[in-house]
Amino acid sequence: MKQASTIHHGSSGGAEGMSRRRFMVRAGAALALPVLVPGHALGLAGSVAASNRITLGVIGCGNMGTGNTKSFLSEADCQVVAACDVDKNRLGALVDIVNENYGNQDCKPYHDYRDLLARKDIDAVMIALPDHWHAMAAVEAARQKKDIYGEKPLAHTIAEQQAIVHAVHKHHCIWQTGSWQRSVKTFHKAAEIVRNGLIGTIQRVEVGLPKDYNNAEVTEKDHLLPTEPPPELDYDLWVGPAQMIPYIRARLHRHWRWNYDFGGGQLMDWVGHHCDIAHWGCDFDNSGPSEVAGHGEFPPKGGVWDAAKVYRVELKYPRGIDMTIAGGHPDIQPGTKWIGTDGWVHVDRGAFNASNAEWAGWKQMPEELRKTKLYQSNDHHGNFLACVKSRQPTITPVDTAHHSTIPGHLGLISMLTGRELKWDVKSEKILGDPEAARMLTRNFRPPWKLD
Repeated sequence: MKQASTIHHGSSGGAEGMSRRRFMVRAGAALALPVLVPGHALGLAGSVAASNRITLGVIGCGNMGTGNTKSFLSEADCQVVAACDVDKNRLGALVDIVNENYGNQDCKPYHDYRDLLARKDIDAVMIALPDHWHAMAAVEAARQKKDIYGEKPLAHTIAEQQAIVHAVHKHHCIWQTGSWQRSVKTFHKAAEIVRNGLIGTIQRVEVGLPKDYNNAEVTEKDHLLPTEPPPELDYDLWVGPAQMIPYIRARLHRHWRWNYDFGGGQLMDWVGHHCDIAHWGCDFDNSGPSEVAGHGEFPPKGGVWDAAKVYRVELKYPRGIDMTIAGGHPDIQPGTKWIGTDGWVHVDRGAFNASNAEWAGWKQMPEELRKTKLYQSNDHHGNFLACVKSRQPTITPVDTAHHSTIPGHLGLISMLTGRELKWDVKSEKILGDPEAARMLTRNFRPPWKLD
């Protein structure tokens, strides 16, 4: 299943490299009689002509979906033309935002993501769904030849991640993961300092993630008890391939993360950020741990949520590097910290610290020290659109997302089984523990299946 992360995604020129929509627009333009066309449609005054804009469909209209959509609305070479959600209220609110932005009614609403993906005039999609839906939507999007901006973690299980990786490569799709920290200068600088050996030989890495449930406070009794789903929500489709459990309002929007049927707690919600940066600095984008030992503190059984609130995962990596991923342990500070024989670097959102005070003053590493130059992006959503056009890999391609998330999945399996795991990086298999190996996948609720 493991594949090289640097691949060629096909031609960027000629009829084969352009969407049917663009081909028809350009072909039609050559045959049409002269008409008066607004300047912005022709790309005048600094705008981008409609024929050169990437048409985007949005799947998932919650917090992340809305935030990503607003970012794409600010990109001149992108046109959001469709949105999909099983919650009519959220869907309607986002469609209104898009149409108000463009001053028209061209963005169309969809209840079923498969109907949106069937549109031949859509070039790319943004997927921001609960974790248990990532693989189903992403594999179908790849099958429909859409380029994909997909939220982290890559998927709900390692087997589902493998399916996404396979589909993206098979159908030559451009993939960007929502691990946007790679497009932030401080994270880029920190990773380059480590990769260029300024801290010496890496010995240890510490990855600090949040604990608890984002300070979620749900006090209303009707939010904690099973009820009938609200009329605006298709709860059966929302549950989809997961096992059906009673509707409880506190398990839905945003809080689905704290239930293992749908998400993976803070560990899986954040591993695609800080562990992703840790891997970047260690050159582990196509590697992973060989030994994993996880420990978690879980809420009482039978409650609304079941994800660990405090957790710690110890991992052994190639080159003798030890890594700790933890939430709720004061000895591991939030963010990513690399510790080497000659110094250390720590980076977090809004924070940069290092054993050498001079490094903090650098906007980026001095050019003469940059023997290893990491991929640079200053606009995560814009990087995706640029790569859709160039057919070159994004800053967070699918293989990177897969390997950045595997430590979290293995840590969670170790926490749930109470056993240390041996992981074969090349075959992507758990060794000597059949019960744990079965947790690399999950059973889908009929009739859903992942082909």
